[in-house]
Amino acid sequence: LYQSDSLYVFGTLVNVSIWGVPEPQARAAVNTVAQELQRLHQEWHAWQPGPLTELNQAFATGKSREVTAPTLLSLVEQAKFFYKLTDGLFNPAIGRLIELWGFHQDEMPVGPPPAAANIAKLVALAPTMEDVIIDGNQVSSKNPAVQLDFGGIGKGYAVDLAINQLRQLGIQNAIVNAGGNLKVMGKKGKHPWLIGIRHPSGQGVLAAVTTNGEESVITSGNYERYREYQGQHYSHILDPRNGMPAQTLTSVTVIACSGALADVATTALSVAGLADWYRIAKPMGLKLVMLVDNQGTVYLSPAMAERIKFESNQSPKVVISEPL
Repeated sequence: LYQSDSLYVFGTLVNVSIWGVPEPQARAAVNTVAQELQRLHQEWHAWQPGPLTELNQAFATGKSREVTAPTLLSLVEQAKFFYKLTDGLFNPAIGRLIELWGFHQDEMPVGPPPAAANIAKLVALAPTMEDVIIDGNQVSSKNPAVQLDFGGIGKGYAVDLAINQLRQLGIQNAIVNAGGNLKVMGKKGKHPWLIGIRHPSGQGVLAAVTTNGEESVITSGNYERYREYQGQHYSHILDPRNGMPAQTLTSVTVIACSGALADVATTALSVAGLADWYRIAKPMGLKLVMLVDNQGTVYLSPAMAERIKFESNQSPKVVISEPL
């Protein structure tokens, strides 16, 4: 087994594990993928100067912009599709709200949350992916308030691209893990890859799942990025309908073939919350879903219940949903 050094991209640590090829080949493949991930990090960055900030600047000034980076154009196209599919709960057009909450920086934000009036003002401008117009590789927005931030899809799409690139380099068995957003292909010798799912407290492992061929296992939790003020915990996942952090779930795990789909789903289901997650999951075609609420109760789709194994020291209350 070859395991790479950690690479810091997309605001998280990325690790690559490769099985079944000589170490020099594995090392060369990892170096190639690392260079590509660094390039994507720069192209998609929501606040450091680059192609995405230039596009957002064009939107703010009512101009159209040619997008020459193919993966960025693809992200915009996918974002429009997923916005509709999730009934607007995945809405990467709310970058200005994300910035207002202090999440456009590498450090955790500190101090009180933004003033309610400032949040309401940005929500009232109603930026959505439907405002974004793609004409060939010219991209514009009907609404100058649109500011794209791909934090809810970027890591998932990046692991898709990384696994594809490894395959082109002759690798058949690998894991690419971008801070809890991971994709696997093949096996570890004769056995499937075994993936640990982090406890929502951010400490230790809640459960494990064995993978089945090429799959993404993506977990989004309010322990990743947040602000804390006077004992109140504010998640980085915002509800685009009211500009406030998603509240009823501490973590969502989705397993799907596509990393981009699974990443979007964890964001959208976090926003939908306990009351509404099933309505959103169904049209997305999801089968494998695990949610954990603020009390530590675990909600599983029936297919996920068959796949998941809780750690021996974890025996949470479990609720099985209707089949998806």
